[in-house]
Amino acid sequence: MSLSDIQKKQIDQANSLFFEGPEKEGFVKDLYFGRFRTESMMPYPELPANAQAAGDSMVAKTKSFCEQYIDPAQIDRDAQIRDGVIKGLGNIGVLGMTIDKNYGGSGMSHFNYCRVMEIIGGHCGSTAVFVNAHHSIGLRALELFGTDDQKSKWMPPLAAGDKLAAFALTEPLAGSDAANVRTTAEPTADGTGYVLNGEKRWITNGGIADVLTVMARTSDPAVPEGKITAFLVTPDMPGFEVLEERMEKVGIRGTATGRIRFNEMVVPKENILGEIGHGLKLALTVLDFGRTTFGACCTGAAKFCIERMVARANSRQQFGQTLGEFELVQGKIAEAAADMYAMESATYYTAALIDSGADDYMVETAMIKVFASDQLWRITNDCMQIWGGKGFFTDQPFERMMRDARLNLIGEGANDVLRCFIANVGFRHVGTELKGDRIKAKKEAKGNANQLMSVWLNRASVMSESLVNPKVPVKHEHLRYYSRKLSKQIAQFGRQMKLVLAKHQEEILHQQYLQARLADIATELFMASCVYSRLTAILVNGTIPETEQTSEFNTGRLYLSLAHQRNEQRLQELKLNADEGKTQVAQEWLKKDFDSNWVLKPKDDAMEQ
Repeated sequence: MSLSDIQKKQIDQANSLFFEGPEKEGFVKDLYFGRFRTESMMPYPELPANAQAAGDSMVAKTKSFCEQYIDPAQIDRDAQIRDGVIKGLGNIGVLGMTIDKNYGGSGMSHFNYCRVMEIIGGHCGSTAVFVNAHHSIGLRALELFGTDDQKSKWMPPLAAGDKLAAFALTEPLAGSDAANVRTTAEPTADGTGYVLNGEKRWITNGGIADVLTVMARTSDPAVPEGKITAFLVTPDMPGFEVLEERMEKVGIRGTATGRIRFNEMVVPKENILGEIGHGLKLALTVLDFGRTTFGACCTGAAKFCIERMVARANSRQQFGQTLGEFELVQGKIAEAAADMYAMESATYYTAALIDSGADDYMVETAMIKVFASDQLWRITNDCMQIWGGKGFFTDQPFERMMRDARLNLIGEGANDVLRCFIANVGFRHVGTELKGDRIKAKKEAKGNANQLMSVWLNRASVMSESLVNPKVPVKHEHLRYYSRKLSKQIAQFGRQMKLVLAKHQEEILHQQYLQARLADIATELFMASCVYSRLTAILVNGTIPETEQTSEFNTGRLYLSLAHQRNEQRLQELKLNADEGKTQVAQEWLKKDFDSNWVLKPKDDAMEQ
């Protein structure tokens, strides 16, 4: 199967978005080659003393505010976050935490911002998503790409919570396919602005925001369909229409998820955010920040669930003993704690990476988002299982948390789409390095297709590196065993990346089962590396109390063992799987005629986009 024109176009777009210009080396990029980039991963980041103190103070204020003023059950019932809560979040500095002090913010690090979002995420899913939409992606676009004039005009009231921000990307035909934006922006006759036409939906704060970052397609002589540009839009502009202010939904019901339309709406050219035609890269850059705070929010929610699991396991008695004495309950609690530890470790590693000024963290943030949202979904389910029948009723928070957690697997990039992205970035990196070797191998094979792969794989520069396990530094004797395990598996993964490319070449773009497995292996290796680095820091730090050190070590090493087991299974499934059978059965069912009385179908089955 050859590549379609659409697929070739998507590849060109990806190359221009993610691989233009000089690349800064990142940890995950080296993973694809079977390498452990020590200087990128170790030592595990720590906040300077002054930043730690400032963050501690902000965390304490946030905890107090949440306890006193944020009632998650009421927010869910009312499907609304009260204005007083929003204003209060602004007053304590949450809504402008990372914004420069010159523009009314607190000027704090992304690391500390994630600490605060962990508290909010563990308390109220709706409030966490609201703050994330306003600050992490709404304000962040202006912070990163705005001019001084734009920041001076818009930033202070937004940072204070006097005005709200929104980020308007999603449309009927542009969700995970962010490049498929259909809202248009045509220059006005006098050249002073642009006329926007189109519709946006599922926009958090969309119908209530005072300033929106809107993605629209502008004309470009070199690209027939045009390129995407970002605009700053306000609802007082003629032609701005709110179709729905609060769309009803399963979870995070307190957020105002809106549907808006632009009808011949004129936007001054001074409101262009960033460069003309660079809006898609702006959007994807901003989403990286949101995905990191997704990790923080999921970590906070997981911690809440673990506390509730432990409380129930210690108090509920069945068959003459507490639930906590049963192995199956212990297993759920232990696995929840281990996976929470991993999502926490990766979130703060990546937050520190962003704070360092690095620009190579797009894959890391995607990995955090996929892993954290997947694990929280399971942890929430296990928590409800431990609480049994009592947990099924609405006087407990678990059904609300379950509904809220489900969004995380969809929002800011559906997990399966991100899995394909994670894998394909790796294929691109490895394929580029191996391209020259393949050309030489092709000549040596003298046109014999059967010999090509054998000749290519035997070239020293292709496979020799993967035959040697990478060095994973051992700073403490307790970590030697886990170092060897991690090193061996990273090498196995690097070999598989090269073998898969040699076998499938361009066809790999059609192999989504394979992409997903390789992405999950890479993600687990990244998480395990973060945990390994963190454990190293803990074991060599003589200031941590022994009981705390022991507990963290045991939790972290359990995660390393679980991660290794899960990856062993994925590596096996690269060879032994039921993929062909799944495809065959799915294709048969996709052709079935359901007009019979086999099942009652919904009355309104319009299947709109």
